[in-house]
Amino acid sequence: MSLPPPIRFLPDVEQHRPDEAITIQQLNEAFDTILETTAQDYGHAVRAVHAKAHGVLQGVMTVKEGLPSELAQGLFAAPGEYRVDLRLSTNAGDILPDAISLPRGLALKVEGVPGERLMGAEGTSQDFVMVNGTVFQAKTAEQFLGNLKLLAKTTDRLEGTKTVMSGVLRGVSSALKTVGIESPALNALGGAPNVDPLGETYYSVTPFRYGDFIAKFSLRPASPDLTARGGHVIDASGRPDAIRETVQAEMAKATAVWEFRVQLCRDLDKQPVEDPTVEWSEDEAPFATVATITVEPQDSWDAERVKAVDEAMRFSVWTGLAAHQPLGNINRARRAPYQHSAGFRQRFNGCPIHEPT
Repeated sequence: MSLPPPIRFLPDVEQHRPDEAITIQQLNEAFDTILETTAQDYGHAVRAVHAKAHGVLQGVMTVKEGLPSELAQGLFAAPGEYRVDLRLSTNAGDILPDAISLPRGLALKVEGVPGERLMGAEGTSQDFVMVNGTVFQAKTAEQFLGNLKLLAKTTDRLEGTKTVMSGVLRGVSSALKTVGIESPALNALGGAPNVDPLGETYYSVTPFRYGDFIAKFSLRPASPDLTARGGHVIDASGRPDAIRETVQAEMAKATAVWEFRVQLCRDLDKQPVEDPTVEWSEDEAPFATVATITVEPQDSWDAERVKAVDEAMRFSVWTGLAAHQPLGNINRARRAPYQHSAGFRQRFNGCPIHEPT
């Protein structure tokens, strides 16, 4: 069956909501609650979301040769190699013991990318921020604000209570899966399976401009050292940093290769721009590999790299090329809070946050 041609990007694919500015201000306020609470708890400011890192890696992205014109766009317009930084994390705004199982995140920074920048995007990097799920937990920024307020209320140090709750939610989530129901909301609250982040497939979940077109992105394990970890559950009993320890032991010997994939929008009704709770069916909009990322065996918790990446870098979907402009209400609402969170960390810690050179 032949596929319809990809939809060309036009500014009117986005539908701006009249209340976006107010919602964004309220998002900043909710982030402040999380940031101030955790900074007082730890004596050190951490990210408002995805606070706990499980590994920081350095590798190389290789853009494929001979891509068809619809895939040879933006960063991927020509073959080449780029240094990349990767940060593996979970999504909470406080640093919790790993027995509290949450969705995994992977932030990717591609360094030294030429081309026209997004307005206000510093440096020369292209960032991609992904999670190990195919959809976002809220349709609109207003709904996300409600979720964030709930998260802000639970940002504290009652770790024992959260561990028990996580176990209950995992049971509920598993029961739902047996009847074919996946619950992003339950997973986000602590019901996600405690999987090895190296075996997971990651998704941008929100859409982006892809040069002349519109796309979502994904990072899929490709090398045997990664695919063997798919679905593997980590026992975190009595080990608050079990995930970090597991990744560190595995990456000491593993050659990690991921495929960077692009899913072009081919029908705006079936693959909407403004509703990231809708999964784009791979049957109707298949992924295509445009690059690979290779990470050689290394210490995934090297003190110098942790300081450079985990402390002194920020990852934002709004750091990058105009050719990969974030699209949709959720992405528009992420811009100011990302900057707000990084600014708070910089001020509280007295540590400049900067783009690599």
